[in-house]
Amino acid sequence: MTRRKFLGTSAAVAGAAAVTAASFSANSYARILGANDRINLGFMGTNSRGAALLGSFVSNGGINITNICDVDSRVIDKTSATVKKLGFAMPKATDDIRVMLEDKNMDAIVIAAPDHWHATAGVMALQAGKHVYVEKPLSHNPHEGEIFIEAQKKYGKVVQMGNQQRSSVETQELIKYIHDGMLGHCYRAETWYGNERGSIGNGKVADVPEWLNWDLWQGPAPRTTYKDNYVHYNWHWFWHWGTAELCNNAAHELDIARWALGVEFPEQVSVTGGRNFYTDDDWEMYDTIQARYDFKGGKSIEWVGNSCNKVLRFGRGRGTLILGTKGYVIVDRAGFEIYDLSGKLVKERKVTGRAVNTSDLMGGGVLTDNHTANFLENIRGTATYQSSPASEGHTSTMLCHLGNIAYRTGETVQCDSANGKVKGDKANALWGREFQSGWDLKA
Repeated sequence: MTRRKFLGTSAAVAGAAAVTAASFSANSYARILGANDRINLGFMGTNSRGAALLGSFVSNGGINITNICDVDSRVIDKTSATVKKLGFAMPKATDDIRVMLEDKNMDAIVIAAPDHWHATAGVMALQAGKHVYVEKPLSHNPHEGEIFIEAQKKYGKVVQMGNQQRSSVETQELIKYIHDGMLGHCYRAETWYGNERGSIGNGKVADVPEWLNWDLWQGPAPRTTYKDNYVHYNWHWFWHWGTAELCNNAAHELDIARWALGVEFPEQVSVTGGRNFYTDDDWEMYDTIQARYDFKGGKSIEWVGNSCNKVLRFGRGRGTLILGTKGYVIVDRAGFEIYDLSGKLVKERKVTGRAVNTSDLMGGGVLTDNHTANFLENIRGTATYQSSPASEGHTSTMLCHLGNIAYRTGETVQCDSANGKVKGDKANALWGREFQSGWDLKA
């Protein structure tokens, strides 16, 4: 059985606990691959998405889970017990990434902490000689992304961002069709996302829970008072830590659209949007937005985001429509459908083996398994390509940041198409921000 066939047919891994049902135990993998082939992994953030990533890495085999880091002591206890049940030795556990990075036996780190931690943790890991798998977005703001890219070039380690559709066999096949000219000249992509998020309410200043290290949770972000509706998820909707729905979800579809059209940084970005639902709660961002990116050569990408209105397009809650002079294609995580100009279906490809839930907001399953496997293969030097090198992750993340800057300034943002740099004082004021004292980020 090939690795790809195994990934396509193994049981779904929704989180670390589910791995116990996999057809091979962690010890079995260790025996198959041998001690010298195993990669020692540390995980920063093991709740929710972090747990799903842990399960995905275990399902690929050939690893040891040697370190875990989380600022929630309850999560530390739960994850430690899970790792032990999976057949690994009890991991070294800490709430401080600086302590974890001191372990010279750890080869790579998986970062699933809040967005404001991504670039800081990634750069620190590179400086400590570790490879980095980091969830999207690559950075909290454009300046941090630039530092991250500079550090990756300086230290030469593998950095892979969690835009897992890049590792979809079906999407890779489609991109080849497009780049080979099957759709003619592709000039526009339309992308979308719909959800039915509820209100986050109005938080109250409260004592920090005994299980939470609030100082380390904030890390590189300037300090603020704890409120009871920030942790664990609602931080997404505060500019101080989060990056809005563009970085949270458009990062996936914009990445596919950019890849298909063969474009990098835009010439200008314009948006319309606002907060239309639950207008009295603490949510600081838009819940409805339309972002347009114009590139050289007349190409454009549009993203329509509806955080609180789960509208379907082509029967899908999220996806990408690519328009060409010979036809069009609809693609999502479950496969693609190519149509000619008359609307006749001429080719389609669906994910085989394990089903993909296109409404899955955690993005787990076979695509994540393929993506984490590609990361490990690149560390071992056995890969023929890297699905999402740091430079590609940075460029796609930049599209999201530029959309947020356009929204926050209320202006159409003009950009340097060579590097994404923005023009104008208001836009440049949002290019980066001050770090908390002691957490300055340098490559």
